[in-house]
Amino acid sequence: MKLLAVVVLALVAVFAGCESFSDATDRVREKLAAREEGRTRIYNASQRATYQAVRTAAEQMGYRIIRGGAAQGFLEAVNGIGRDSTDRSSRQIAMKVALRSKLDDSTEVNVRLTEIIESQSVGRGILATKAPLQGTPQYEVFFRIVQQALDAGTAGKTD
Repeated sequence: MKLLAVVVLALVAVFAGCESFSDATDRVREKLAAREEGRTRIYNASQRATYQAVRTAAEQMGYRIIRGGAAQGFLEAVNGIGRDSTDRSSRQIAMKVALRSKLDDSTEVNVRLTEIIESQSVGRGILATKAPLQGTPQYEVFFRIVQQALDAGTAGKTD
Protein backbone atom coordinates (compact mmCIF):
# COMPACT_ATOMS: atom_id res chain seq x y z
CA MET A 1 0.00 0.00 0.00
CA LYS A 2 2.88 2.35 0.84
CA LEU A 3 4.48 1.59 -2.50
CA LEU A 4 1.26 2.53 -4.31
CA ALA A 5 1.07 5.83 -2.41
CA VAL A 6 4.70 6.63 -3.27
CA VAL A 7 4.10 5.83 -6.95
CA VAL A 8 0.96 8.01 -7.05
CA LEU A 9 2.80 10.90 -5.36
CA ALA A 10 5.71 10.51 -7.77
CA LEU A 11 3.35 10.61 -10.77
CA VAL A 12 1.60 13.70 -9.42
CA ALA A 13 4.98 15.42 -8.96
CA VAL A 14 6.09 14.47 -12.47
CA PHE A 15 2.89 15.70 -14.12
CA ALA A 16 2.92 18.92 -12.10
CA GLY A 17 6.49 19.53 -13.24
CA CYS A 18 5.56 18.82 -16.84
CA GLU A 19 2.82 21.44 -16.74
CA SER A 20 5.10 24.14 -15.36
CA PHE A 21 7.75 23.17 -17.92
CA SER A 22 5.09 23.38 -20.64
CA ASP A 23 4.09 26.85 -19.42
CA ALA A 24 7.70 27.99 -19.54
CA THR A 25 8.07 26.58 -23.05
CA ASP A 26 4.93 28.41 -24.18
CA ARG A 27 6.24 31.72 -22.76
CA VAL A 28 9.55 31.31 -24.60
CA ARG A 29 7.73 30.51 -27.86
CA GLU A 30 5.53 33.61 -27.47
CA LYS A 31 8.57 35.85 -26.93
CA LEU A 32 10.35 34.38 -29.95
CA ALA A 33 7.26 34.76 -32.12
CA ALA A 34 6.94 38.40 -31.08
CA ARG A 35 10.57 39.02 -32.08
CA GLU A 36 10.03 37.46 -35.50
CA GLU A 37 6.80 39.26 -36.39
CA GLY A 38 8.53 42.20 -38.06
CA ARG A 39 7.13 45.69 -38.38
CA THR A 40 3.92 46.73 -40.11
CA ARG A 41 2.68 49.90 -41.80
CA ILE A 42 -0.42 50.67 -43.83
CA TYR A 43 -0.22 52.77 -46.99
CA ASN A 44 -3.14 54.36 -48.84
CA ALA A 45 -2.21 52.88 -52.20
CA SER A 46 -3.01 49.80 -54.24
CA GLN A 47 -1.05 46.63 -53.69
CA ARG A 48 0.63 47.01 -57.10
CA ALA A 49 1.75 50.61 -56.45
CA THR A 50 2.90 49.69 -52.94
CA TYR A 51 4.86 46.72 -54.27
CA GLN A 52 6.68 49.00 -56.73
CA ALA A 53 7.48 51.39 -53.85
CA VAL A 54 8.70 48.48 -51.70
CA ARG A 55 10.90 47.29 -54.56
CA THR A 56 12.32 50.79 -55.01
CA ALA A 57 13.03 51.10 -51.28
CA ALA A 58 14.78 47.72 -51.12
CA GLU A 59 16.96 48.55 -54.11
CA GLN A 60 17.84 52.01 -52.74
CA MET A 61 18.90 50.40 -49.46
CA GLY A 62 21.31 48.07 -51.32
CA TYR A 63 19.22 44.90 -51.34
CA ARG A 64 19.13 42.49 -54.27
CA ILE A 65 15.64 41.20 -55.10
CA ILE A 66 15.50 37.42 -55.04
CA ARG A 67 11.85 36.76 -55.76
CA GLY A 68 8.31 38.03 -55.33
CA GLY A 69 5.76 40.11 -57.16
CA ALA A 70 2.81 42.42 -56.75
CA ALA A 71 0.30 39.67 -57.55
CA GLN A 72 2.00 37.22 -55.16
CA GLY A 73 1.97 39.81 -52.39
CA PHE A 74 5.55 39.35 -51.21
CA LEU A 75 9.14 40.32 -51.87
CA GLU A 76 12.32 38.63 -50.69
CA ALA A 77 15.72 40.30 -50.91
CA VAL A 78 19.24 40.13 -49.46
CA ASN A 79 21.96 42.72 -49.09
CA GLY A 80 25.62 42.27 -49.94
CA ILE A 81 27.81 39.96 -47.90
CA GLY A 82 30.03 41.82 -45.46
CA ARG A 83 33.22 40.23 -44.17
CA ASP A 84 35.18 40.93 -41.00
CA SER A 85 38.80 42.04 -41.14
CA THR A 86 40.15 38.49 -40.69
CA ASP A 87 37.87 36.83 -43.29
CA ARG A 88 36.72 34.35 -40.62
CA SER A 89 33.09 35.43 -40.63
CA SER A 90 30.55 37.10 -42.88
CA ARG A 91 27.28 38.90 -42.32
CA GLN A 92 24.23 39.37 -44.50
CA ILE A 93 20.72 40.69 -43.95
CA ALA A 94 17.67 39.06 -45.52
CA MET A 95 14.47 41.04 -46.04
CA LYS A 96 11.03 39.48 -46.31
CA VAL A 97 8.11 41.75 -47.11
CA ALA A 98 4.46 40.67 -47.12
CA LEU A 99 1.81 42.87 -48.74
CA ARG A 100 -1.88 42.50 -48.06
CA SER A 101 -4.69 44.50 -49.66
CA LYS A 102 -7.24 45.97 -47.29
CA LEU A 103 -10.92 46.59 -48.04
CA ASP A 104 -10.44 50.38 -48.19
CA ASP A 105 -7.93 50.10 -51.10
CA SER A 106 -4.98 50.50 -48.75
CA THR A 107 -2.14 48.00 -48.41
CA GLU A 108 -0.63 46.55 -45.26
CA VAL A 109 3.14 46.07 -45.48
CA ASN A 110 4.93 43.77 -43.03
CA VAL A 111 8.72 43.67 -43.23
CA ARG A 112 11.05 41.26 -41.40
CA LEU A 113 14.81 41.67 -41.37
CA THR A 114 16.93 38.67 -40.45
CA GLU A 115 20.65 38.82 -39.78
CA ILE A 116 22.61 35.85 -41.10
CA ILE A 117 26.07 35.40 -39.60
CA GLU A 118 28.43 32.75 -40.89
CA SER A 119 31.58 32.11 -38.92
CA GLN A 120 34.37 29.69 -39.68
CA SER A 121 35.18 27.53 -36.72
CA VAL A 122 38.55 25.83 -36.60
CA GLY A 123 38.16 22.30 -37.94
CA ARG A 124 34.37 22.53 -38.20
CA GLY A 125 33.82 24.35 -41.46
CA ILE A 126 31.35 27.20 -41.70
CA LEU A 127 28.46 27.56 -39.25
CA ALA A 128 25.58 29.97 -39.88
CA THR A 129 23.13 31.49 -37.44
CA LYS A 130 19.99 33.49 -38.19
CA ALA A 131 18.35 35.96 -35.85
CA PRO A 132 15.70 38.66 -36.26
CA LEU A 133 17.36 42.05 -36.60
CA GLN A 134 16.33 44.12 -33.59
CA GLY A 135 17.08 47.70 -32.57
CA THR A 136 17.97 48.89 -36.06
CA PRO A 137 16.83 52.04 -37.86
CA GLN A 138 16.57 50.06 -41.12
CA TYR A 139 12.84 49.48 -40.56
CA GLU A 140 12.09 53.20 -40.30
CA VAL A 141 14.39 54.04 -43.23
CA PHE A 142 12.62 51.41 -45.32
CA PHE A 143 9.13 52.71 -44.47
CA ARG A 144 10.20 56.31 -45.14
CA ILE A 145 11.59 55.42 -48.59
CA VAL A 146 8.41 53.47 -49.41
CA GLN A 147 6.33 56.53 -48.54
CA GLN A 148 8.60 58.81 -50.60
CA ALA A 149 8.30 56.47 -53.59
CA LEU A 150 4.50 56.44 -53.24
CA ASP A 151 4.40 60.23 -52.92
CA ALA A 152 6.50 60.59 -56.07
CA GLY A 153 4.17 58.31 -58.03
CA THR A 154 0.80 58.86 -56.33
CA ALA A 155 -0.79 60.97 -53.62
CA GLY A 156 -0.69 58.13 -51.05
CA LYS A 157 -0.35 58.92 -47.36
CA THR A 158 0.84 56.78 -44.45
CA ASP A 159 -1.62 55.86 -41.73
